[in-house]
Amino acid sequence: MTYWHALLLAVVEGLTEFLPVSSTGHMIIASALLGIPTTPFFKLYIVVIQLGAILSVLAVYWRRFLQSFDFYLKLLVAFLPIVLVGLLLKKYIDVLLERVGVVAFMLVLGGVVLVFVDRWFPQQSPQAGGHPVTNPGWRQAFVIGLFQCLAVVPGTSRAAATIIGGLTQRLTRQAATEFAFFLALPTMAAAAVKDIYDYYKEAHAQGVALGQLFSGEEIRLLLFGNVVAFGVALLAIRLFVGFVAKHGFRAFGLYRILVGGLLLLLLALRVPLALV
Repeated sequence: MTYWHALLLAVVEGLTEFLPVSSTGHMIIASALLGIPTTPFFKLYIVVIQLGAILSVLAVYWRRFLQSFDFYLKLLVAFLPIVLVGLLLKKYIDVLLERVGVVAFMLVLGGVVLVFVDRWFPQQSPQAGGHPVTNPGWRQAFVIGLFQCLAVVPGTSRAAATIIGGLTQRLTRQAATEFAFFLALPTMAAAAVKDIYDYYKEAHAQGVALGQLFSGEEIRLLLFGNVVAFGVALLAIRLFVGFVAKHGFRAFGLYRILVGGLLLLLLALRVPLALV
């Protein structure tokens, strides 16, 4: 992997981590277009650079993380389902990470859902007799966590799954979106730690010492990717929340259908995806 590859993947990650379009799916697509081999380091890279993106949540919402201890307990309740599912299905998830066809299909399927989600869950307002929720309770947090489990399939989008989960619990668009941001912190941090551990375990089985786990070049690539992802995600968060609160999710659904449909067409025609 070159720095050019690392830069493009980090930009894609930063732009898409908090949009309901699947960041992992887009990085898999980008890697296929760029002809990047799916080596163990590549698989680790696309997970670890998500740390840089999710740290932007702390930069934007740091005051929210100084709330009561109750805030962290609700995040824990929402986080637990994905831990269990991730541990049980890790091997299957790794296989799916190499399937561009799976990503394309899930982009289309999720896109159809997003096209209609605003109609299914219209904005509630006290003036209209609704009862909007801006702070999820314990049960609501757990249900959102169950929805997040859908995102183990590449192309689904963790952000989309958790946001829709929040909408089913009568959260406002903004509240559902922000809770999805907050839930990304423990979820993606745990995924990165688990992937680093698995990477180490595999290397150790081959006789590689801990100090030789990463080359100097690989460490620089990981640091570079995290810094780029952090900066791009910082901008994406600020733009996304305001857009969703005002316009909803239909535009993201149409985008997903367009990209996924085009990929399915290329795969059906057996057109090589690698551009370089």
